[in-house]
Amino acid sequence: MSGVKTSTATLRIYGDDLVPQEITEMLGASPTHAKIKGEKSFGSKTGQTYVAKSGMWQLAASDREPEDIDGQIREIFGKLSADLSVWQCIAKKYRVNLFCGLFMSETNDGLGISPQSLGVLAERGVELWFDIYSPIDDDDQLSA
Repeated sequence: MSGVKTSTATLRIYGDDLVPQEITEMLGASPTHAKIKGEKSFGSKTGQTYVAKSGMWQLAASDREPEDIDGQIREIFGKLSADLSVWQCIAKKYRVNLFCGLFMSETNDGLGISPQSLGVLAERGVELWFDIYSPIDDDDQLSA
C-alpha cells in the first residue's frame, strides 16, 4: 500500500449568525475565506451570483505532496489561539470541522494521523472530515 499522493486541509467554522471579524479576533488570525450570511459573491468560472446560506470563516493550509495531514494541522493550529476556553465558546455556538481532501495515486493508498494531531482537534471540538478522490487513469480521462 502506498501513501496518499496529495492532501488539502481547511479549518471551517459555520453558523447563521457568524461574524467573521469576531472569529478572527477570538482566534488571532485572519481567514483564507470568510462570508456573512446573505453576502453575495460571483463565480469566476461560471459568472453566477451566489448568496452565502450561512456565515463562514475558513483557514486553509498549503497543499501537500506527498500527503501530510499532520503537518497541515500544525500549520493551521500554529497560527491560532491555544486558549481552549476560546475554542469551547466557538464549538458551542458554531459548526467546526477540519475538511481534508485526499487525492490517491493508487487504488489502495493509506495514511495515518498522529495521536498529537487527533488530540489538538479533540481538545478544540473540531470534527475531522475527509473527501477521498480515487486516482484517474488514462482510460478514465479518454472516456470523459
